[in-house]
Amino acid sequence: MRQKTTKRNFKKKNEYFFDYSLLFIVLFFLGFGMVMVYSASSYDASTSALMNYDPAYYLKKQAFSTILGLVAMFVVAFIPYHFWERFASLSYVVSAVLILLVLTPLGYEANGARRWLRVGISVQPAEIAKLAMILFLASMICRMGKAIRTAKGFWAVIAVPVPICLMVWKITDNMSSAIIIFGIAFLMLFVASPDYKRFIGIGVTGATLAAVFVIFLTRMDSMEGLGFRSNRILAWLNPENYSSGTGFQTLQSLYAIGSGGIFGKGLGQSMQKLGFLPEMQNDMIFSIICEELGLFGGICIIMMFILLIWRLMIIASNASDLFGALLVVGVMAHIAIQVILNIAVVTNTIPNTGISLPFISYGGSSVMFLLIEIGLVLSVGRGIQLKDG
Repeated sequence: MRQKTTKRNFKKKNEYFFDYSLLFIVLFFLGFGMVMVYSASSYDASTSALMNYDPAYYLKKQAFSTILGLVAMFVVAFIPYHFWERFASLSYVVSAVLILLVLTPLGYEANGARRWLRVGISVQPAEIAKLAMILFLASMICRMGKAIRTAKGFWAVIAVPVPICLMVWKITDNMSSAIIIFGIAFLMLFVASPDYKRFIGIGVTGATLAAVFVIFLTRMDSMEGLGFRSNRILAWLNPENYSSGTGFQTLQSLYAIGSGGIFGKGLGQSMQKLGFLPEMQNDMIFSIICEELGLFGGICIIMMFILLIWRLMIIASNASDLFGALLVVGVMAHIAIQVILNIAVVTNTIPNTGISLPFISYGGSSVMFLLIEIGLVLSVGRGIQLKDG
């Protein structure tokens, strides 16, 4: 018996990790998101000739994008993540080219903004740029090694996202995506760099400039001659004063949240979606969640996002190498920034800007490329070895 036991002990195997908890959370968000997209958009779609009076119009499009995204996610999850490292530089260039193509006949305008490409399916280049930035910076930081600690290395990494951010902002008129792309780069550098003094300096400088700009705007006598983003800041400070214009969406969002109470009016019972709240299936879907499911439902969704971020942190901290860890950190930064900014906009904590809620808001490009990013995370997780015994 002892000899058999000894032989068994020598047959120790290294098993590979797969995060089923992360997969379950993502699938929950996808399912919940499609339910809320249908609930938020069914009335608007059923009364519009552009949607063929089909209440499930938005749901069908979201389901198609979700299925494509899930297929891509599982394919990416079972490909070793180092395979993508060789395409890091190419992805950066391709993302820049795709943004430029928005200016060509391939680009088209929707909801007053020219941000999409028609290449068989509708694609938003800004979403591709987010994924490309994660890949490129993870590869770049690994190649730099200890040079990341020098001032030259630090500012070189800071400079990398600037051209893409400017292109996304100026060409596609999408400042929110530009902020997210820069935020991804900033947080990846924050994790990789041991010198936090530079980050404190940048943070203090940025906050000071923002405060000075807001104070300057509040001293203006009127909104005439200001850009629409400046108008949004004034509407953020006093939405009631601009209730018929820039502050309308914000006020309707707050009405939806307030009328939901603790437990909400019930799924599908929102009043604000009946033509009062613009973009209710997109940027403002969290307000519909709060109206129908109440403060309780809103907090549950926030807790689920916190759980998702925690699972990403677990994988990043146990990744087998720096490249894998940085990939996960980039995905974590993308999701965290987008969730925080979306909820902050909906609750009027920051000025209104178009930011979708990950996995839940309507948007084919967003959900597809988020799922590809989750596929990368699962691939990094599979590289974690679990020793048996």
